[in-house]
Amino acid sequence: MKVSTERIPESQVVLEIEVEPEHLERSLERAYRQLAQKTEVPGFRKGKTPRHMLERYLGRDAVRQEALRLVIPEAYNQAIEEESIDAVDYPDIEVVQEEPLIFKATVAVRPSVDLGDYRELRVEREPVTVSEEQVNEKIEELRHRYAILEPVDRLPQMGDRVWADVRVSVDGRSVFSEDDAEVHLHQGVTILMPGFVEELLGNEKGVERQFSIDVPPDYPQRLLAGKTCLCTVLVKEIKEERLPELDDTFAAVVGEGFPSLEALRQRLESDLRESAEQEADGRYREKVVDGVVAAASVEFPPVLTERETEQLLRERLSSSGAGDIEHYLRQVRKSEEELRQELRLQAVERIQGSLVLGQVAAVEGISVSEEDIDAEIERLAASSGARADEVRRVFGSAGSREALGRSLLTRKTVERLVAIASGEEVPPPAEAAEEVGKSEVVSKE
Repeated sequence: MKVSTERIPESQVVLEIEVEPEHLERSLERAYRQLAQKTEVPGFRKGKTPRHMLERYLGRDAVRQEALRLVIPEAYNQAIEEESIDAVDYPDIEVVQEEPLIFKATVAVRPSVDLGDYRELRVEREPVTVSEEQVNEKIEELRHRYAILEPVDRLPQMGDRVWADVRVSVDGRSVFSEDDAEVHLHQGVTILMPGFVEELLGNEKGVERQFSIDVPPDYPQRLLAGKTCLCTVLVKEIKEERLPELDDTFAAVVGEGFPSLEALRQRLESDLRESAEQEADGRYREKVVDGVVAAASVEFPPVLTERETEQLLRERLSSSGAGDIEHYLRQVRKSEEELRQELRLQAVERIQGSLVLGQVAAVEGISVSEEDIDAEIERLAASSGARADEVRRVFGSAGSREALGRSLLTRKTVERLVAIASGEEVPPPAEAAEEVGKSEVVSKE
């Protein structure tokens, strides 16, 4: 058997395979025997029809096609083994000629990743600041939370809380209905739809009122976007907020209690800073990973993109609660091709990120041991309080442990990249790999 190989873009290999005439003849004989066993030819018992008579009855091409069905998979499997082709999907077969038999097999192979000089990447951290205005906003939120609500006998005003029976319909179909709905009237805050809060300002208590609102076409709620909504509102109660004075007495009743207003301000600033630092750290990690992925050269077969696209589609349908794709397409107002194209782009990004991080883990010698997984399960259990045993049960299966191991490996890999990009002193890959030793490794693949 003669085999030639050619690597083509997108991690694919084309094999041209020429089968020896004697191999094909043996397959023709096998095809004849198999067809003879299941074909009734007048005048002959099954399995006893001479080959020339069977070929005359079925047509010589039928016997030959059966032989090709037998010989091509055998020749292909032998070829990829001899050529050490790491195939990841079924091949596309094209018969070039039948005598002698020559066929081409185009097959997807394992992706390739060239990381480039990822250890030269440096990313500046963004400064984290907390302004006095941010602290004041938090204090105002607390004042509203601890406000005293006093009933008033007047039309609603901004800042009031209103309890009302609310009905909303579009084209005669009810889209919202709630009795005693609590609405906090805030300037610039959208409730149900743009303009609804402003309309409530004209509702007298105890008097049912109807009004229409034309919702902008770009409104995120697709059910209402571009529609004319008929609203029916019966205001039942209006309460005005009496905000507490901003002093040490107020600070003493907030949360666990603070000795002074200044102590409260310091705690709020500390909490805001911690939250801002966490968000900045998350953005920093994303920038580092994006930088490593952008610098890498990644090649993978189209079949991976299609598989990942289908997975993303299943995730999208599951999270939306739409049930089926037709319902979901109506919700998002997109064609199936538009949706799939959007998901393909996400699939490519996800695949590239996964392949690059996997290659970094391999080069850096990063691994996850069974002890690492056990420790992570215990950490999760400890933070789950009364549900600790349930957490341990969830991660008791081999599949759950494997998934957790992959997550830990990704985390450790990103931490290594962050250390590199931050300019920390990190052992070279060879030394880092040696540190892993003989610990049990959970593969990222």
